Amino acid sequence: MIIAMFLAHLVGDYILQWDNLAAWKSREIKGVLVHSGIVFAVTWALAAVFDPFWWQGVVFIGAMHLLIDVSQLKFDFGLPPMVRFFGDQLAHLVVIVIALDFGGYLSFSSIVSDLATVLHSERLWVYLLGYAFVTMPAWVLIKFLAYGLLKGTAPEFDDNHKYAGILERLLITTLVATGQILLAPLVVVPRFVLDFSQIGRSRNNEVYLFELLTSLALAIAIGLALNRLLN
Repeated sequence: MIIAMFLAHLVGDYILQWDNLAAWKSREIKGVLVHSGIVFAVTWALAAVFDPFWWQGVVFIGAMHLLIDVSQLKFDFGLPPMVRFFGDQLAHLVVIVIALDFGGYLSFSSIVSDLATVLHSERLWVYLLGYAFVTMPAWVLIKFLAYGLLKGTAPEFDDNHKYAGILERLLITTLVATGQILLAPLVVVPRFVLDFSQIGRSRNNEVYLFELLTSLALAIAIGLALNRLLN
């Protein structure tokens, strides 16, 4: 259940939040309601695999997700975009942990050992979590880091390399997870070579390189984690 709830967050909050929905959510309460409904449905579906009657936890997670996102829509809190993003994600993760604690699936007093046990007992779910992370969640995370650290602004999400980057991370994660880490950097060579002539003339040169290297590092890190789990 523990890993499934974190996976539900990645799927509902990122993978099933397409561009138009994200834009709608940032403008109107209706968009927030639709998005929160999707999160609620995904959470219920994955929770049902372990406990079809854990409706209290599902409702709590769904309701708190809605509340957090409404607060993000209504108030900017005077914080930089990157700080708001990480604060938002931290709030969602804390809500999930609270729900799991009340549901008896983990305990705050032994959360580290509980997670360690689950990582070895629910390997399939861990793999699903890792691969889900390197898709849309990693793309959004990289964007906020790049623009937040280098420019101090909100990210620009009109990215031609969005799906290429996702495919690269999936391939790199798989190579590293299967013990072929030396081949991992070769995956990004084709895109780097094709874009090399444009890099020097781009005003976002440093952002592009940061995103490329961070994407590579994240995929390698997840691959190493999965490789260690496999062994």
